[in-house]
Amino acid sequence: MIVEKANNALYDFPKPTIAMIRGYCIGGGLGLAVCCDLRVASDNSRFAVPAAKLGLGYSFPGIKRLADLVGPSFTKEIFYTARQFDAAEAVSMGLVNRAVPVAELEAYVKTYADTIAGNAPLTVNAVKFIANETVKDESKRDPKRCAELVKRCFDSKDYIEGRRAFMEKRKPAFTGA
Repeated sequence: MIVEKANNALYDFPKPTIAMIRGYCIGGGLGLAVCCDLRVASDNSRFAVPAAKLGLGYSFPGIKRLADLVGPSFTKEIFYTARQFDAAEAVSMGLVNRAVPVAELEAYVKTYADTIAGNAPLTVNAVKFIANETVKDESKRDPKRCAELVKRCFDSKDYIEGRRAFMEKRKPAFTGA
């Protein structure tokens, strides 16, 4: 299915992804947002999965990604009731990381992205991979690759630069090497 391929490509994308949500995030839009690493919503956003009102089914990967974020109980509530809920409730469920005033959304997400981009890319890459491994079945995890990514961080010039910058009380200049 094309939607599932697109969602998988976003979920598996090697760089950090941020869903900037303004307004309605319903059905497939919510499914797409759940594939991102982080979600920031305007405080006037509305969320729902109306599948039960439409008689359609959701595949295992989509339901699992939602359950990995909000737990099985909230996942069931979202699907069973098919009701809309606001950004504050989405934050309390763990569906979105932050809800900010609509007028500040773009600036907030830009600053958020810049903050991530200013950090050590090897570390961010390792954390993304390892965090994604934690939600896989244990038999499908790749602990060897996790260890390799951590070792790569410690063996990097960025690790030396990060410690040096900390001691010199300056912003580090990471290169990803």
